[in-house]
Amino acid sequence: MMTAWCGCYNNNSYSNNNRDMDNPSATIPKNKDDLSKPLTTEEVESWKLSFDKLVSTKRGKEYFRQYLRSEYSEENILFWEAVENLHNHRDSAHIKDMCHEIYDDFISVLSPREVSLDSRCRELVNQRMCNPNSTTFDEAQKQIYLLMQRDSYQRFFRSTFFKELTKHFESPK
Repeated sequence: MMTAWCGCYNNNSYSNNNRDMDNPSATIPKNKDDLSKPLTTEEVESWKLSFDKLVSTKRGKEYFRQYLRSEYSEENILFWEAVENLHNHRDSAHIKDMCHEIYDDFISVLSPREVSLDSRCRELVNQRMCNPNSTTFDEAQKQIYLLMQRDSYQRFFRSTFFKELTKHFESPK
C-alpha cells in the first residue's frame, strides 16, 4: 500500500524573506562567514568555470539563490540544499522527519514551493516515501540540479542581477 504525503508544514527553515532584487547587496547575509566582503574578479571568474564551482562556495550559492528568487525559482536551490543537508545526518528517526518535511515543502502538489519533476521521478519519490531514508530524494535532486545547471546557471551570468552585482569589482591582491 502506498501512502500519499500531502501535509504542509509552516516551518520555513529553507528560505529568506529579504526581497530587494533591485539592490543585490541589500540581501547579502552579514554573518561570521563575512559574505558581505566585496567580490573579486578572481572569485566570480571561478564561478564561471562550472556550476559545481558556483554552488560549492557560500557566496556563489547565496548570490545564485538570490537570482533564482528574482526569477521565482528559488525553490530549486532550496530543495537541492535541503537534500544536501539530509545527506549529512545519520539518525534514522531524524532523517525520516526531514524526509517528510522536504516532501511537504518541495514535492507535494499542495506545496507553494513545489519543484518541477517529471512524472517518473515524482512517482519514484512517492514510492520511496513509504520507507524514507537519506537517498529518498537523490533522483529528484539530480533532476533539479541538472535543470539549474542547464537553464538558470546560463542565464545568471547574462542577467541584470549579475551585472549589478559585479559592477564594482575589487582587484585581487
